[in-house]
Parts: sequence; C-alpha cells; structure tokens
Amino acid sequence: MQTNVQTKSSVIEPSPKKPSWRVWWNLTRPHTLTAAFVPVFIGTAYTLQKFGKIHVALFLMMLLASLLIQAATNMFNEYFDYKRGLDHEGSVGIGGAIVREGVKPKTVLYLAYSCFGIAILLGVYICINSSWWLAAIGLVCMLVAYLYTGGPVPIAYTPFGELTAGLFMGVIIIGISFFIQTGTVTDDIILISVPSSILIGAILLANNIRDLDGDKENGRKTMAILVGRKNAILVLAGMFIVAYLWTIGLVISGIASAWVLITALSIPKATGAVQGFHGKTQPVEMMPAMAATAKTNTIFGFLFALGLLLGYLL
Repeated sequence: MQTNVQTKSSVIEPSPKKPSWRVWWNLTRPHTLTAAFVPVFIGTAYTLQKFGKIHVALFLMMLLASLLIQAATNMFNEYFDYKRGLDHEGSVGIGGAIVREGVKPKTVLYLAYSCFGIAILLGVYICINSSWWLAAIGLVCMLVAYLYTGGPVPIAYTPFGELTAGLFMGVIIIGISFFIQTGTVTDDIILISVPSSILIGAILLANNIRDLDGDKENGRKTMAILVGRKNAILVLAGMFIVAYLWTIGLVISGIASAWVLITALSIPKATGAVQGFHGKTQPVEMMPAMAATAKTNTIFGFLFALGLLLGYLL
C-alpha cells in the first residue's frame, strides 16, 4: 500500500520492455508481505498455546491466501497510482513496475485479479474444513483490498487508512487464523491481536508522513495531513508505546506467557523509526525511517509469535 507524489496530469504509456523474474517478484512488494503472514503466525501460535495442536493444511492454506491478497493489494496500488498519474520514473517509493520496468498496466491488473482468484480457491478449502461464514468475511476483505486504492474515493486517501489496515490485516487475519483451527473466536484472541494491528497501522502512518506534502497537493485527507507532520510523528511514537505496553498487559493478565516480552528486542528499531522522521522534510530523507517502521512490525511480530510458541513448548 503505497502512495506517490503526483507530477503529471496525464498518463503516458511506458515503453515496452521484457521484464525479468525480479521485476515480477518486486511487483508483489515482498518486504510488505510480512504484514500478511505475521498475523497468521500469531493466530496459529496462540492456538498452540491454548489447545496444543493445529491443522497444518489449514494453516498453510490461510498463510498462502493472506499472502496472495496482500500481493494483489500491492498490484492494485501500482495500477491505480499509475492510472491517476501519481507514479512516474522519479517517484520515491516501492512502485515502478509500470513506469520504470515497462510492465503493461492491464497485465498488473490481471495479475491482481489472478491472485484474488487463487485466494478464493484456497478459501473454498478453508471453508469446507471450517465454516462457510468465512466466505463472506473473505469477500469483504478482498473488497477492502481493492477499495484501498481503487474506487472513486480510495480508503488510502482518507483519515481511515491506518485503522482499516490494522483492523483487516491485524484483528481479522489473526481472528480467522485462530477460528479455522478452533471453531471459535474468544476475547483473548482479540486482545492478542491488538499490538500487531497497531504496528500494521503504523506502517501506513509512516508512509503518509513521508508523502504528506504530495498528498496534500493532490487533495488527500490522510491522518498525517489532518494532524500535521510533527503531531503525526508523535502519534507514531504513541502507537509504538501502546503496542509494547499492551504486550506487557497481556502477560500481567495471564493471556500470554512472559515469553512474549522478548518483543522488547525490537524497541531499538521502533526508536530509530521515530528519530528518523524528526527534522526531515524530503521524502527520500524519510525512506530509512519508513523502512524501520516496517521492520519494527516484522521483528515484533516474529518475536511475539515465537514468545507464544515458547509459552506452549516450555
């Protein structure tokens, strides 16, 4: 999920090239995929902590479906940013398959739909082995993935981007991952999902802090624009703090074992992300801080899942 600064009012078709396998791989924006599979790991790890066993095939199908939906979301972002004239060869960000590598726009769009199609087939298997109610939830998730940057009023252009990403990629994915293993959703799994959900939202906030000036010029109303750059950085710091304090609360309440406190090892990365935004105004200067925010989510998520597994094993 990426936004870029608009510098052209018209769209010029990119010159044809022969993309290599690396171009196709980068089109999925692989470093963003951790936001899809970490929640699946967390939901499954908590199942082990609570019940001591999992359905491995369901875990793998859920994992692959989540990755495909995230990859499709990234492709829709690439396509619609190009169509709106927001992407160009000098854009700062992780897009560029169309404007720099010569991939045809329709090819990107069809690949996104193909990812959705495969995810639906995997979803059928999951529903057969759990509940058909998940079909409705899965379709809503895919609709939101499309509307995040597609449609007349993309979610990413509103103040609700962070909340939407955190809800669907955190709470809902973790909840589904737990439900397909157990047949139920408990208060505990909702509480377990909160830190990861916050950090996923933080990734989007970091993106919007970086693109604040360009987004404002293009009439967007992201949360970063509404509160201003300095306050947005404070909000980002607050999100990190709440995520770590919530984790401590999970241990104190007995919901998670003390092993999840190993997530504290990711604090230096979170601190570096906040510090990396201070005093910066140019998008390229803020790229390291944005990357550090994404890495914080990845490291925290893996450590959190590991802590849950250690709570089960030890």
